[in-house]
Amino acid sequence: MHLRQDRMTSQERMEALFQYQKTDRVPLGAMSTGFNTKNAGYSVADAYDNPEVSFQAMQWTSEQYGWDPIPQYSGHTVLGAWDFGGGVRLPQGEYEGALIVTSYPVQVEGDIEKLRMPNPKKAGRIPKAMEFSQLQMEHNIPVFFFSRSAFTMAANICGIEQFLRWAMKKPQLCEHLSRMAIDHIFNVLNYWVETFGAENIFAWMSSPTESNQLISPKIMERFALPYHIEYHKMLKSLGIRRFGFHICGDQNLNLPLLAKASPWGHPSVLSFGHEVDLEVAAQYFPEDIIYGNIEPSVIQISTPEQVYELSRIAIEKGKKAPGGFILGPGCGLPPTAPPVKVYAMTKAINDFGWYD
Repeated sequence: MHLRQDRMTSQERMEALFQYQKTDRVPLGAMSTGFNTKNAGYSVADAYDNPEVSFQAMQWTSEQYGWDPIPQYSGHTVLGAWDFGGGVRLPQGEYEGALIVTSYPVQVEGDIEKLRMPNPKKAGRIPKAMEFSQLQMEHNIPVFFFSRSAFTMAANICGIEQFLRWAMKKPQLCEHLSRMAIDHIFNVLNYWVETFGAENIFAWMSSPTESNQLISPKIMERFALPYHIEYHKMLKSLGIRRFGFHICGDQNLNLPLLAKASPWGHPSVLSFGHEVDLEVAAQYFPEDIIYGNIEPSVIQISTPEQVYELSRIAIEKGKKAPGGFILGPGCGLPPTAPPVKVYAMTKAINDFGWYD
C-alpha cells in the first residue's frame, strides 16, 4: 500500500497544532517504550536500561509508522519507589512491559521519618533518562521531561493500598509524602532546565492513581488537585511552554474538577484512556489538544480490522475538537502488540485523517 505524501513535516505539524492552525492531517502519536525496542529486535528491558538503543529504536519505529513526536520519552524520569531508596527491577520475560517495584521505601508509618530527599541528578534511573534527553537535544526533537503526578508518585513510595488507607485514616501522612514527591519532581525538573533550557523542554505527566477506579473525586480534589496547580505555577515560572498530561484510566468524575481548575497553559496536549469519550473530553477542554484513545488491549488481542475501525471513529470525533486532535493509543502501547495492528492506526490516518 502506498501512503499519501505528507504536506508538512512532523515539526511543522506540531507547531501548527500549538498555534491553533489547521494541519495537513491528523497527527499520529504513540506512548511507546517497550514496543519500540521489541520492534527493533531488542528486549523491553533495553527501553529502560539502554538509552542509546531505546532512542534509536524510537526513531526507527516512529519513521516506520509515521508517528509524530508527541509524546516520545524514556520511561519514567522520576519514580517514587526507586528514587527514594526502594527496590525496582527491569521487566523480564514475555509479558512484563514496565519497571517492577520489588520493595517500597516506606513499609510502615515510622519509615516516613527516615526518608531523605533523593539526589536529583543520580537517583533511580534519572542518569539514564538524562542520556536519552541529551540524544533528543542532539537530534533537534523536543526534550521530554516525564514524571508521574505528585499524588501518583507519593503512592509509589509506600504502595497504593497503603497510601489510600492513609488518605482515609491518616491524611497528614499522605500530605507529607506528596510534599516530598512534588519537591523531588521540582528538583529534577530544575536539573533538566539547567541542562537544556526551558524553551527546549516538553513536560509530560501521567496520573494513573487518580483514576476513579481507585479514588473518588473528593479524594482527588483534596490530595491531588492542589499539587497540579502548584506544578503548573512552577512550569510557568520556569518558562516551560509545552505540556502534555495523560489523564489515565476512568477519570470521568474528575473531569469537571480539572476543567474548572485548568491550571496548565493552553493549548496543552491532554491524553485520555478509552474510558473517556473523545467528544466529552473536547467539550470539557475546548482550548486544548485532545489525544487518544484506542484501547491498548484491543491493539493487543483484536483484529487489525477492529483497530482500523476504532481509529476511524476516533478520527471522526477528534476532527471536531476545537483545540485540535492527535490519534494514539489510550495508554502505553503494549510491547508485544502485533505490528500489523499498530499499522492499522497508520492506515486509518491515511484513509480518514486528512484535512481539506
